[in-house]
Amino acid sequence: MEPEHLQIPIYRQCELLGLSRSSFYYKPAIASDYNLLLMRLIDEQYTQTPFYGIRRMTACLRTQGHEVNRKRIRRLMRLMGLEAIYPKPNLSRKEDTASVKYPYLLRGLVVEKPNHVWSSDITYIRLRQGFVYLVAVMDWFSRYVLSWEVSNSLDTFFCLYALEKAFQRGVPEIFNSDQGSQFTSEAFTNCLKTAGIRISWDSRGRAMDNIFVERLWRSVKHEEVYLKDYANVPEAITGLGHYFKFYNTQRLHQSLSYRTPQQVFFGYS
Repeated sequence: MEPEHLQIPIYRQCELLGLSRSSFYYKPAIASDYNLLLMRLIDEQYTQTPFYGIRRMTACLRTQGHEVNRKRIRRLMRLMGLEAIYPKPNLSRKEDTASVKYPYLLRGLVVEKPNHVWSSDITYIRLRQGFVYLVAVMDWFSRYVLSWEVSNSLDTFFCLYALEKAFQRGVPEIFNSDQGSQFTSEAFTNCLKTAGIRISWDSRGRAMDNIFVERLWRSVKHEEVYLKDYANVPEAITGLGHYFKFYNTQRLHQSLSYRTPQQVFFGYS
């Protein structure tokens, strides 16, 4: 977004990006210190046990001495963009509100080369006095993180920006994501279709459909975020930048025969 643009007003920029003007002008309320503490605990527990829903998460926090109710935990988990991983009822029933549905294309697929399949997801990143959201685009074959961005709100724009940055590395045959509103938006899907990319969506409630990004989030949290305890957004951006450089160029992966994602992505022949 360019608020000072002389030729394209803000409302038109929002239309082009598929954003509502309310999303652009939205300023998130500052969470209380106690809610931030609860969100830190929820984040750590969810990273360990992503199958914990609202009831189990509430019970877990109560065992730690926090007298919380399900209503508060539900609100905080929604704010964090977290949802328990387990099969939901009526998964095969079509949504009346969805004009277009895309199938999950990766079941049984043998990913044979870089740029065969890309995937993307969003996770919550805690700060000492707040939080941000992180989106990343990953190549499945090499585990190479093609791009990443942070945002203080769950909007579509920062996901689109990450996608455009990833296109500087190439174009995949298939792009896989969950069914979050950022990835199912008309602006995002049109960007993929314009590039001739086949769209794949995870089944609802099945984060394991996007297993490699889920593993990336565990690595990011345990090897970087929880160790550094970022004080603010600039510190988070700097720390994440250093980590993703390390992840791509130095971190050896057993599944890649102890090579780095960069070696596999650029050295494959």
